[in-house]
Amino acid sequence: MRITRESLHTIARETAEKSARRNRELVCIYLTGSLLTDAPLLGGTTDVDLVYVHASTPPFMREVVRVSDEIHLDIAHYPQSVFHQPRHLRRDPWIGSHLCLNAVQLYDTQHWFEFTQASAGAQFDQPENVIGRARKLESAARQGWFDIQTQSGGGPAEKMHLYLRSLENAANSISAITGVPLTERRFIQRYPERAAAIGRPGLAGGLVDLFTIEGLSSADLARWFEPWRECLRTASQSENIPPRLSAARFSYYERAAAALNEEDTPAALWLVLRTWTHAVLALDTGSEHQKIWEQALQEFEFDADHFAQRLSLLDSYLDAVEDTLDSWSQKYGV
Repeated sequence: MRITRESLHTIARETAEKSARRNRELVCIYLTGSLLTDAPLLGGTTDVDLVYVHASTPPFMREVVRVSDEIHLDIAHYPQSVFHQPRHLRRDPWIGSHLCLNAVQLYDTQHWFEFTQASAGAQFDQPENVIGRARKLESAARQGWFDIQTQSGGGPAEKMHLYLRSLENAANSISAITGVPLTERRFIQRYPERAAAIGRPGLAGGLVDLFTIEGLSSADLARWFEPWRECLRTASQSENIPPRLSAARFSYYERAAAALNEEDTPAALWLVLRTWTHAVLALDTGSEHQKIWEQALQEFEFDADHFAQRLSLLDSYLDAVEDTLDSWSQKYGV
């Protein structure tokens, strides 16, 4: 199958039509994510991000559906009640941002999409709403840092997850000033543009310093690809696996990491660390996969001897992010 932007949009439309015929409780379906960009493919793979709005509470919040080795559907399910307060949507960095800035309606009843997008979009770009979205992410990043400090019973995987999540929220608090938050596969590649857009290009390099090591080469990272892949495969076969680790997403991660490693090793490392940590969390504590993951962390300087220093640097980075948002607020009189 030849994958083009047009063929991907056809898959999205046909999926929406079939779902609407099967489920009369659907109020709206809209497309978002990478298919609305000029380059949806990475490593020859992509996902089709769909949002299903239900009249009542859906049975689950997210599902992943395989289309082929290269394509899968990533469907978010929300009750209609989530969208009832436009004022809240204007300050929601994820649902609100994608609805107002990055969405195309595929199915609608009684002009729901048009009305809801217009209501939330009114004053969406007002400085108080922009900074409100950014502050939510910045606050979550700082809370993650605090949680690591106060966590008494958490193991290495829990702490690593909190650390990477804190980095993601910190960078996305900056990204939210000028657009929708960034997602994991192109996160590191697109962040420099967002940081530069608000006059703080150094934040991009500072972020990379928080998870990589000096002199890291593509060959250094490639040595860990096979144990990483094996861990993802094993986790995908576990019971009650979270949708992000579905077997349908294996090529989506694997091929993206390989492609990124050829041109931007830190971007590939980011993807590997995040997904590997999620997979380890899904497996039994003390598994062989966890032991190999911990060996990789030692090489990437996330072992116990280095983690305290990483946290100290993260603390300073969060201060810089907060200062940046304070300066932006003062500039626009918020």
